[in-house]
Amino acid sequence: MAKKGKEKNTNNKAKHSKLIAQKKNKIKSKDAERKARLKAIVEKAKASKSDSE
Repeated sequence: MAKKGKEKNTNNKAKHSKLIAQKKNKIKSKDAERKARLKAIVEKAKASKSDSE
């Protein structure tokens, strides 16, 4: 049987998925920035270590 009337919950579900996607993207970008920062620090440390030797 086909449902009649207003669709249930579609607005809330759409908003929720959008917000969850934003949250995941924010976490991913923060992780990527952190990794890049750590990588730069490690490279700098290796460079200064090889210069001092």
